[in-house]
Amino acid sequence: MTEGNGDKTLRKIADAFNDLANVFTDSQSAEAEVKVAPFSHACSLVSPLFGCLGVAFKFAEMDYVAKVHDLAEASKSIQNLQSLIELDVQANTVRKGGSHTRNLLRVKRGLDMVRVLFEQILVTEGNSLRDPASKAYEQVFAPHHGWAIRKAVSAGMYALPTKEQLLKKLNEDEASAKDHVQSYVTASAPLIQYIDKLFVSRDLGIDW
Repeated sequence: MTEGNGDKTLRKIADAFNDLANVFTDSQSAEAEVKVAPFSHACSLVSPLFGCLGVAFKFAEMDYVAKVHDLAEASKSIQNLQSLIELDVQANTVRKGGSHTRNLLRVKRGLDMVRVLFEQILVTEGNSLRDPASKAYEQVFAPHHGWAIRKAVSAGMYALPTKEQLLKKLNEDEASAKDHVQSYVTASAPLIQYIDKLFVSRDLGIDW
């Protein structure tokens, strides 16, 4: 019997981020408007991936899920990501713990980690996830973590599932997964760049 919830998590993720990416193909990037509700919904679909990666990314799962929930709550009163940031800028709360803008930056980092992980899975031979996961962590999360967290993550890498085990948890086979993984990589890249530009264009920085 196949482990997993049977709902084709990877396909749902790919479809949701393809829908978000259409914003950038339907309009000029400078005029693009990413709405908070579909963005937070798409991000919520990524949450199970962190859980499937085990103890190495437990910190990321807990942090990511809480911050996506905050953005989902924010979507009830804030329409788009630009407005979400502007409200914090006006209130001078951009870097305040728990601010929507701070949470958006952390969620973006989670999406970027998954993007790099998927890129590495596509180009790495064999059944081990250790190299892809290590490279994704080192590129995206490690620069923002202290020694203790980096050491704990490094130790946790030895408990990662194999690629086959991960796909089984996600109710996928390698052929179907490859298309969905590539689709997420392609669709998420312009979204991540767009969010970075929202921060950089306001002189908020992205390395905090």
